[in-house]
Amino acid sequence: MRFEHSAQLRAAYPDLVAGVVHATGITATADVARRTAGYLAVARSRLAGGPESGFPEIQAWRRAYAAMGLPPTRYRCAAEALLRRLRLDGELPRLHPLVDLCNAVSAAYAIPIAALDLDRIDGDLVVRPAHGDEEYQTFAGDTEHPDPGEVTFVDTAGRAHARRWTNRQSGWSAVRADTSSVLIVAEALHAEAEPTLTRLVAALVSEVTDGWSTPTASAVLTAAAPRFTATTSGGDLGQAVSPGTR
Repeated sequence: MRFEHSAQLRAAYPDLVAGVVHATGITATADVARRTAGYLAVARSRLAGGPESGFPEIQAWRRAYAAMGLPPTRYRCAAEALLRRLRLDGELPRLHPLVDLCNAVSAAYAIPIAALDLDRIDGDLVVRPAHGDEEYQTFAGDTEHPDPGEVTFVDTAGRAHARRWTNRQSGWSAVRADTSSVLIVAEALHAEAEPTLTRLVAALVSEVTDGWSTPTASAVLTAAAPRFTATTSGGDLGQAVSPGTR
């Protein structure tokens, strides 16, 4: 399968950088408590210096949401929502070892991260403005349709795997107890996005490799290399692809 952002979205947000990690052999039994604790400590240290709304990573997403016509204090990117919860509650909920790890890394870097069950994605996955007829499944099992123009992750079958870009992930492709193959996607818009994503991806690869003893493939996606191809059976797990490469 291929993962990429549409040319329309990249033209609208030229500073967009994404990090992707593809991993297989994921289980729900890994112990990541020590790993997540370290990242949450980093997040708490940052929050001690001021609220998450002042972080440059979060401010960039707030500007993007405002440009999309979404009130930034009503619709928060996933990283801001996690940091706000951590600041108010002192902890983050424990859901699944991989999700807990991704949430902790997201909070530490103030960058939204989605972990998707690849077996629940049909064909390729493109981040693009919605047409309005895509189907999105909530965590409660209800079906919604993204508004036309709303940025979402859309697969070949027309299923939407997010609402409002990095605001709310679909319940359909969320990591669950029997998830084995995952695509982890982190996205950033701030001025230092590329070096930050490079460090974040390296951290995720290290943690997933050590925590699950499983092979991974990763890439940092930019306008020069905007596409990641994941091999779902046999051969290499995946690679970044430049425009025009097949």
